[in-house]
Amino acid sequence: MDSPIALSGHVIGLLKEYMRDLVDQAAQETLAHQQFGFGAMPYRPDQAISDLLALLDDRIESEGVQVGLPEGFLHHMWSLCNEVTAQVSDRVWMETNLGSHLVGKARIRELTYRALIDVIELHARGGT
Repeated sequence: MDSPIALSGHVIGLLKEYMRDLVDQAAQETLAHQQFGFGAMPYRPDQAISDLLALLDDRIESEGVQVGLPEGFLHHMWSLCNEVTAQVSDRVWMETNLGSHLVGKARIRELTYRALIDVIELHARGGT
């Protein structure tokens, strides 16, 4: 990964908050679709990562400086996500195929973001 930046606990906390917002949004969308009789659409970890990056872009533009996100944060996240998407996708695939229940958008997001946070925290501790 090019020029990594150290992510503080505060920044990781913000990421977790943004991720939780996206999981909650997906759960609400699923409920709304069910109420109108629509079935669940397939959803993949790479889509969850893209949704996160889009949200980060919006949040950085609207509140980045005020909430303490470091300069270059979005570029760092894009680079990190590009580097680990396959690893995260494999982990989510394994976790979703262990159970026999239907996995929806909210669950895919939850598993994807948990795996991504694990990678980020590993990098923050100096691991690879």
